[in-house]
Amino acid sequence: MKGVMIQGTASDVGKSLIVTALCRMFANEGKRVVPFKSQNMSNNSYVTRDGKEIGRAQGIQAEAAKIEATVWMNPILLKPRSNQDSEIVYLGKSLKTLSGKGYRDTFYEKGLDVIKQSLDQLSSEYELVVIEGAGSPVEINLKDRELVNMKVAELADVPVVLVADIDRGGVFASIVGTLELLEPDERQRVAGVIINKFRGDMSLFEDGIDWLEKKTGIPVLGVLPYVENHMIDGEDSLSISQQFAASKKGNLDIAVIQLPFISNYSDLEPFLYEEDVSIRWVKQASEFGTPDAVIIPGTKSTINDLNTLKDNQIDILIQNYFDNGGYVVGICGGYQILGEEIIDEAGSDTGIANNIVRGLGCIPGRTIFYEEKETVRAAGVYHENTGLSINRKLQGYEIHLGKTVLHQEGCSFLSLENGKEEGYYGRNGHIIGTYLHHLFHNDEWRNHWLNQIRKSKGLHTKETTYIREYLDKRYDEIANRMKEHLNFEMLNDIINKWCSK
Repeated sequence: MKGVMIQGTASDVGKSLIVTALCRMFANEGKRVVPFKSQNMSNNSYVTRDGKEIGRAQGIQAEAAKIEATVWMNPILLKPRSNQDSEIVYLGKSLKTLSGKGYRDTFYEKGLDVIKQSLDQLSSEYELVVIEGAGSPVEINLKDRELVNMKVAELADVPVVLVADIDRGGVFASIVGTLELLEPDERQRVAGVIINKFRGDMSLFEDGIDWLEKKTGIPVLGVLPYVENHMIDGEDSLSISQQFAASKKGNLDIAVIQLPFISNYSDLEPFLYEEDVSIRWVKQASEFGTPDAVIIPGTKSTINDLNTLKDNQIDILIQNYFDNGGYVVGICGGYQILGEEIIDEAGSDTGIANNIVRGLGCIPGRTIFYEEKETVRAAGVYHENTGLSINRKLQGYEIHLGKTVLHQEGCSFLSLENGKEEGYYGRNGHIIGTYLHHLFHNDEWRNHWLNQIRKSKGLHTKETTYIREYLDKRYDEIANRMKEHLNFEMLNDIINKWCSK
């Protein structure tokens, strides 16, 4: 197989972004390139065209590669449901929930088999694969049964490029230390080093490059700049604070409830394109303040996160805010939390069958959790009873276990193309609940909702900001910027020479 694997000295060193950029670089050269990550641990997911679930990073990388995402690009997705347990999504479908130890003890051979199957499938369809590792390749306590780093590079038989994050400090120790802890055959596979997230004067680091190359005998392929607000969806919770910390202080203050097991926070990223919108996270009651709108995002553990809101008394603040006419939106698990009651009939959310918990009571409905998960791309228009005059098509995707049943008629938010009614719309849009992830990626809808809030504050309304075309251009911008600081010719030579061995 022809390709390269991007591994890191630690989590969140920028592997996902670099793979995204490389996919677009190779695609722009006319190569049939494909991203791959054997095993992802993330609650930020992506729904493929055929209704399968993979890690969001691989979905975005497929877009950068100008191809349609499939389950072969991320055959194993682990979605944390607690500090101990994760749901296993296998080839796009939920398989079971296991503890970390249970997964390690019982799933290794099955995991190896599906990784081999996936690599074979991708090699038959594409000419070049860009593989992303996870965490560090030298987690000594996990190395003997790992499915994400050197074992995958060995199965694919591709060279490895090691990425280190200079922004967090200790870059020389992290690179040399990682190489020292690799087995001799693993170290021989490392064909290059990339230093990521560099700020400042590049000339001040030239001596560092020389020292690294002499010390390790491995070429430094590039020192990549720190990309502020790159707008490429993050893979995991480590990206949350970084991506939204840079959100400007605009006239509109949107408070997002930071749930412990938040999922699909990419729902919020379109607000980063709105110049007058400020996104801030609320984790404690003292952080709530007086926002212009409140969003409760999705979660992988609805009842646990609802209980956390109650423990921190954020539930009372949201209820009071709603009673005083505030704007509140709940997406997926957030929609369920806003209802009157949640019934875990199958024990699929908490492991306790028929567990019943009271919600916030802002939406007249109850949610029942069953065993089967709904995973589908969805599209529709505003329900006629919303009174909304804009008749634009909305599209997104659904990933959820529960089904929410409303107690009153004529309050649905959307009429879907499959004939079903979806979500809740009340108080002239002051309260909205929906299972439609990426609701705010629909530009006309986002603008309509924000203009409602602007009017309520006595501010001027704004024209729609269209972000869909910008996103594709952003892939090119990031690829071109990184290519300026990357020895792309040497990387190509490494790939070609390795393949011809």
